[in-house]
Amino acid sequence: MTETQNNVRTRIAPSPTGEPHIGNLYVALVNWALARQTGGQFLVRIEDTDRTRFVEGAEQMFLDALAWLGLDHDEGPDVGGPVGPYRQSERLAIYEGEVARLLSTGHAYRCFCTPERLAEVRKSRQKAGGETGYDRLCRGLAPGEVERKLAAGEPSTVRLAVPLEGETRFEDGVRGPITVRNETIDDQVLLKSDGYPTYHLANVVDDHAMRITHVVRAEEWIISTPKHILLYEALGWQPPQFFHLPLIRNPDRSKLSKRKNPTNVLWYREQGYLPEAVTNFLGLLGHSMPDGREVFSREEFLAQFSLSRVTTTGPVFDMEKFEWLNGEWIRRRPLEDLAARLKAEGFVPPATLEKFAGEKFRAIVRLVQERLKKLSEFADATAFFVERLPYKPQDLIPEKKGKPLHTPAETLSALERLRDALAEAPASATGEADGPAWEAKALEELVRGLAEAIGWKPADLFMSLRVAVTCRKVSTPLFETMEILGREECLARVDAGVEKARV
Repeated sequence: MTETQNNVRTRIAPSPTGEPHIGNLYVALVNWALARQTGGQFLVRIEDTDRTRFVEGAEQMFLDALAWLGLDHDEGPDVGGPVGPYRQSERLAIYEGEVARLLSTGHAYRCFCTPERLAEVRKSRQKAGGETGYDRLCRGLAPGEVERKLAAGEPSTVRLAVPLEGETRFEDGVRGPITVRNETIDDQVLLKSDGYPTYHLANVVDDHAMRITHVVRAEEWIISTPKHILLYEALGWQPPQFFHLPLIRNPDRSKLSKRKNPTNVLWYREQGYLPEAVTNFLGLLGHSMPDGREVFSREEFLAQFSLSRVTTTGPVFDMEKFEWLNGEWIRRRPLEDLAARLKAEGFVPPATLEKFAGEKFRAIVRLVQERLKKLSEFADATAFFVERLPYKPQDLIPEKKGKPLHTPAETLSALERLRDALAEAPASATGEADGPAWEAKALEELVRGLAEAIGWKPADLFMSLRVAVTCRKVSTPLFETMEILGREECLARVDAGVEKARV
């Protein structure tokens, strides 16, 4: 079976044990792309058999993350499908039936060892330098003894009876052929004492029942794949193709964890990352575009995706590159779309919306679009439009490399003349104060002319005016900002700057 056939069925199978991990969404993107590119189906299955770690609401968070990134699925717990249920906790009877079959054929056996004994076995075997797996004590129990223990109510698990000799082989679509000696494979628990299956049993049974053709998952499951192959053989089923993606790494090459980088996908939404940037970044992890480009849409990724270009080297989770990509996507968005997103995602303070509506709000967005790396930066980047922020008198004095270019007296005089020149700017033909004379181009010409008249470099006068108007040394483009703020507000701010310069 190849990845170009139209009967491809892939799946993502998260455990609802916490926030949606970005590594899971990276795997989901690859599974989604493979299914969509081949005309196949992409499924979501919830692996909720670990009841001790179950987190209420985690399933919905994962589904929300998928929807936010545009990774639509064909079957799942929320949309249904022909091979459900899609939650493992609702499929217990199916697993029990397969376990009974494995027990009857001798491919599995009952284990009555207590947790305390198992811990002691691991400890002693580790101390001896041998394999730390189960010592197979219960594998040789006579049928009568098993029945006696069950009748007495002794708790038990069910273990896979791994062949004691030979090898298990499988082909990894990313890494090539892999062979493991059976003597190194543990007799894995298939059914826990609480009646719930382990990942290994449920994974194999469900992938077969759901007709999964390509199992694409993280490389940490390579070590478990031989157990799965043996289970497929014991149950008389044909295994799917296996592809193990490299684990995402921190810059120090350690496994990605929230201790070093945010791993919750929805955190990125809350911080103002665009879904386009997230899928773009995930698409760069362990996969390359044929032309080497780094900025591409989900659709472009889909058109060029190939499992043959997945590397085995663990990709590095580079937050600086992630922020850069997000900035690139912010700049790519049409102005109307960006303005709407800022509002819809709650990144615009109410005071800003109250004071600047319609075209003026879009004008502010236009000014900051080139500067934002995250939508969450919008409030701080535009705070001076709404209120006059504190600054120091010396901030008004132009400087270069920390050295003042003019004296406080010279700066005060320049600001006074600047205030007078701005106040005398003619009104428009209609008498409106914020007419053509208060447009960015006219304002820049006026201030340049004044700088020449007083013997200052234009950049120096711009610096003093910028601090007086925006209360910051770095801001949105000065004269476009003044046009948005309007004549009266700008004159009031320059007045306040003059008074501050007198101190």
